[in-house]
Amino acid sequence: MKKFTKEFKEFALKGNVIDLAVGVIIGAAFQSIVKSLVDDIIMPVISLITGGIDFSNWFISLDGSTYATLAGAKEAGASVLAYGNFISAVINFLIMALVIFIFVKLINKAKTIGKKDEKPAPTTKKCPYCLSEIPIKATKCPHCTSIIEIKEKKEDKE
Repeated sequence: MKKFTKEFKEFALKGNVIDLAVGVIIGAAFQSIVKSLVDDIIMPVISLITGGIDFSNWFISLDGSTYATLAGAKEAGASVLAYGNFISAVINFLIMALVIFIFVKLINKAKTIGKKDEKPAPTTKKCPYCLSEIPIKATKCPHCTSIIEIKEKKEDKE
């Protein structure tokens, strides 16, 4: 039992688990903001564009009766397929994914600000005679067997 408790403590207190928990909590809070954005701002605009269509009242009554609203059908105890709510959930998801994508993109861009574009030193060069790629330190081309002068050696001689 002590070994199990020790292993659980090590697992639960690792930085990654705590970071994940914080991410889930913030994500849940962020979901309410996105839901409000969709329900209170985007869906009314979509409804205006589509001529007053209200997705929340799109449903199919499975008992064969006709109801004016989804709330009325549920109040009557009818089983319904509320596909309008599903459409709203899909829109919520797409907006959430877009917002997170933009947020991550901005964070990645902020991480690179101030960093120099450090390019690795070249490891190859072109043979001046046959234009083949050869190792940077090569003194003889393996393709055309031409002897290649190294600039450092040429500069040292002067």
